[in-house]
Amino acid sequence: MTELHELDAHDLAEVITRREVSCVEVTRHFLERIEADDLGAFITVTAERALERAAHWDSTPDRPRFAGVPTAFKDLTATAGVRTTMGSTLLADAVPERSAHLVDLVEAAGFVSLGKTNTPEFGLSSYTDNDLVGPARCPADPDRNAGGSSGGAAAAVAARLLPLAPGSDGGGSIRIPASCCGVFGFKPSRGRVVTGPDSPSWNGLTTDGVLSRTVRDAAALLDVIARPVPGSSRVWPAPAAPFRSLIQRDPGSLRIATWTRPYLDFAQASTESVTAVEVARERLTELGHEVVEIENPWPAELEAQFNVVWSAGMASVPLPPESLDRLRSNTRYWYERGGRASAPELAAAMSHLELTTATVNESLASFDLFLTPTLALPPQPHAWFTESGDPVEDHRRELLFTPYTALMNMSGQPAASLPLHEHDGLPVGVMLAAHVGSDGLLLQVCHQLLDG
Repeated sequence: MTELHELDAHDLAEVITRREVSCVEVTRHFLERIEADDLGAFITVTAERALERAAHWDSTPDRPRFAGVPTAFKDLTATAGVRTTMGSTLLADAVPERSAHLVDLVEAAGFVSLGKTNTPEFGLSSYTDNDLVGPARCPADPDRNAGGSSGGAAAAVAARLLPLAPGSDGGGSIRIPASCCGVFGFKPSRGRVVTGPDSPSWNGLTTDGVLSRTVRDAAALLDVIARPVPGSSRVWPAPAAPFRSLIQRDPGSLRIATWTRPYLDFAQASTESVTAVEVARERLTELGHEVVEIENPWPAELEAQFNVVWSAGMASVPLPPESLDRLRSNTRYWYERGGRASAPELAAAMSHLELTTATVNESLASFDLFLTPTLALPPQPHAWFTESGDPVEDHRRELLFTPYTALMNMSGQPAASLPLHEHDGLPVGVMLAAHVGSDGLLLQVCHQLLDG
């Protein structure tokens, strides 16, 4: 018999439905694996709460499809009654009184949360490390970082500690760790998933999404979380069919643009990253799609404007002045940088991002999808990100590492990282993106590449 942790969420739900195994047995199995975890995937494990939840589903005759299937929430996501630290010692004992909408939706669908996954302080970096539990480690090589900021979730899925997990993505925070850990990571279109009620999305950069091993699992969880909730100000109409059934449809022959040169002149794609795109390009061509190589269409000045918006978001967090010395240097760098931005500068930056990305996408209207590396470099050693001791240099290194992903947050486009290649035993992802709103089409092609 296949081990429970080798099953994806669909197959696990099936064996639970057939009463081959109970929800409590499944929960205990995964909790035992988490207890032996040395990857730093979790900040908090909620074993007692999980077992109570599993027992509830075992005693419920008419239960949802995914009742008893384990998951966990990123420690940026408010979870009522559960410590939610946001990766910061400042919030080491913080316990929210109410949950984010995403938590309510996922738990109502029957999933059993086993805890809170590791994330960097306030989710600000493309690597996962903090002063609470330390780094999240790449399962393929624990000396290398799992990526950020959903690094704990990606490591947990890759190490079979969970079949799938929600994550959040403001500059690549789902796709970066998905590439580092060799799993599938999906960031939906802006507004497809509502954050609320206590997580405003005023700048439009960040959204919740999914990390999984199969596209069908990601599509199913997207069906759960991509729905209007009271108070929603950005609402997409429901797709013509659930995403989990849409992925089964033939997308037809598509026109796909590809490039590998980063939009930042000082960054360069590694040989491994370029090879990964070549592998994906060959697979897509075999599937009947036309792949056209073009010049990178994104202007470098977007990066400076993104930084204004990103840092202003951090500076808006109401931190007591006496607490600033307890922040990690990377967090303090963004907090202080954002505090220097004026209101007109912020407004101009937000307008620049919106207008520039719209112009670029208008020029790309003849293409259906866009193929690039997810990262410019393979997973890096933990110390590489901070060894300089200079947060300005640390930021430059993050840009060398991730000069592709944030563009899709600026534009609001759906984007995914797919584990189609590896080099010397390390996973190397490719990024596939679509026009805003074309989440279903993107998932269809991802399904062709991974699940087909």
